[in-house]
Amino acid sequence: MSHQVLARKWRPKSFSELVGQEHVVRALSNALGQGRLHHAYLLTGTRGCGKTTIARILAKCLNCETGLTATPCGQCSACREIESGRFVDLIEIDAASYTGVDNMREVLENAQYAPTAGRYKVYIIDEVHMLSKSAFNAMLKTLEEPPAHVVFILATTDPQKVPVTVLSRCLQFNLKLLPPARVAEHLKNVLVAEGIANEPTALPLIARAAAGSMRDALSLLDQAIAYGGGTVREQETRDMLGSVDQAYLFPILEALANNDGAALMREAENIAARSFSFEAALQDLGLLLHQIALAQTVPEAVAEDVPERERLFALARALDAETVQLYYQIAGLGRRDLEWAPDEYAGFAMTLLRMLAFSPGAPAPASAAPAPQAATPSAPGKPPRALGPGPASAQSAGSPAGGGENFPSTPGRGERDEESSAPPRPAAAAGSANSTAFDGDWLTLAIGLNGLIGQLASACELIEHGPNLLKLRLPESQKSLLTGFGEKLKAALQEKLGPGLKVEFQFGATQGSAPAEVAARNKAERQAEAEAAIQRDPFVQAVVQELDGKVTQIQPLQ
Repeated sequence: MSHQVLARKWRPKSFSELVGQEHVVRALSNALGQGRLHHAYLLTGTRGCGKTTIARILAKCLNCETGLTATPCGQCSACREIESGRFVDLIEIDAASYTGVDNMREVLENAQYAPTAGRYKVYIIDEVHMLSKSAFNAMLKTLEEPPAHVVFILATTDPQKVPVTVLSRCLQFNLKLLPPARVAEHLKNVLVAEGIANEPTALPLIARAAAGSMRDALSLLDQAIAYGGGTVREQETRDMLGSVDQAYLFPILEALANNDGAALMREAENIAARSFSFEAALQDLGLLLHQIALAQTVPEAVAEDVPERERLFALARALDAETVQLYYQIAGLGRRDLEWAPDEYAGFAMTLLRMLAFSPGAPAPASAAPAPQAATPSAPGKPPRALGPGPASAQSAGSPAGGGENFPSTPGRGERDEESSAPPRPAAAAGSANSTAFDGDWLTLAIGLNGLIGQLASACELIEHGPNLLKLRLPESQKSLLTGFGEKLKAALQEKLGPGLKVEFQFGATQGSAPAEVAARNKAERQAEAEAAIQRDPFVQAVVQELDGKVTQIQPLQ
C-alpha cells in the first residue's frame, strides 16, 4: 500500500515534533542532558495521547550514535532502525497478550545479556496493567536491581491496576489530554502540509470529537477527507460526526429567552427530524452556553472567528448570567441522564422543558393557579412543583429557600373545618385597608411566581402592606438569595401589582407564615395523617401481627 494513514505518517519522531506534553518533554530532556537517567519509567494517560511515541523517542535518545542526547539525529542506523521497528535492542511487548509469568521470566532472563547493537537495551511494555500478579512479582527483583544496560519503559491507560510495589520503583509521568484548540491547530498544519483544502470551522468539530487524543483526531481527519472527497468541509464533517450545527441551537436559547414553549418544542422536533445525536446536541448546547457566559463576563476571550458571533452576543444580552449558569448545569445533567430516559428524544425534550420551567418570567403551569379559597387543605393535595436541574424531584432536592418543598401547597378545601386548618396570616399594617391592588394574601401571590423567583418569595414573610407598598421579612440565612434574584422578584411583583409598587426587605426570624414554612407544615401534617391511617388500617395490622410484617416507608398520596 502506497498510502500511509495520517496517524502514522505524522507520528512525532523527536521531542521537538511532539504536540503537547511539555511537562514530560522538559523533565526527560533535562535528565538526558545531565545524564541523570532512571532505570524504569511509567507513562500513564488515555489512548492516543503519546505514551508509545514518547517511549520510542526516548529509545532513540538513549541509543543515538551521536551520544546520549535529547535531540537524536534521526539519520544514524540506530535511529532509522528504531523508527522502522527493526532495532534489535528495542523490545516492545504487548502486555495484553503477553501476560503470563513464564513470558515475563523469559524477558527478564534475556535482559541480563548486554545489548547487541546499541548503548542500552530498552524494554517497552504497553498496557502493563494487563500483566498477571505472578508476572508483576517476577518483575520486581529486576526493577529493584536492574542491569546497568537496561531501561524499562512501562505504559498504561489504567495506573490504578499497577501494583504499588511496581509504581514505587518507576519514575512516573502522567500525560495530559490535549485541549481542542491545540488539536485543531495541529490538524490545520497537517492539512496545509498535505495540500488539502479545508474550511477552518470544520477542524474544531474533529478536535472536540477526539476528546483529547491526537491519534483519534488524525484518524477522524482521515475519515473526513475521505467523506468529503479530498476536502474537509464543515457541513460534511458535521454529517459524518452526527453533531449539531450551532445555528440549530441558537433558536433553542432564543425560544427560552422569549419563554416560548411551542417554539422550543418545534426546534427539538427539527433536531429529531434530522436524526442528530441528542447527546451531541446537549454537549454542543453546553459549549454554546459556555461561549455566552464568556461573552457576558470576559467578552475579549471570545474568538473573532467564532461562528454566529453577533447572534451569540445578542443572546448574552438577552439572558442574565445566573440563567446561563443554570442552563449550563441542566444541559450537563440532562446529557448524563439520557440513558435513563424512556427514549433519547423524551430525555432531550424534558431537559429543554426543565430549562423553560426555570426561565425568569416563565408562565406558571395551570396546576399552580391559586384556588379561590385561602384555607390550607388537611387532606392530601397536590402542590405545584418546579423541575430541578437534576433527575431527582423537587420534593427530594429541597430548595434554596430552606423549606422542604420548593413551593407551598395550593390552597383548597379540606375535610376538616376551614377555620381550624387555615394558615396563620401576618398582621396587616394600618394602611392596608386602603390597598386596592393587594388584599394581604401573600401565600396566594407567592404561589403565582415561578422558578427561582418563586423560591425566594416562598422564603419571605409578609410583615406589612399598603397602597403601592410591600414589606417582606427574609431569614438572615437566606440573605444571599437577594443578590441574584431580589431585583427580579421586585420586577415580578410590580408586573402583578403595578409598576409603582415599592418592595422593601428586612432580615430576621420569620414567624411561621412564610410560604415555605407553610408548605413544610402541610407536608408534615399530610405525612402524619398518612402514617396514622396506615397504622389504623385493619389489613396492615393483620399483616404485621400474623405474618410478622413490617412497615418500612409511608408516603402520602398527592
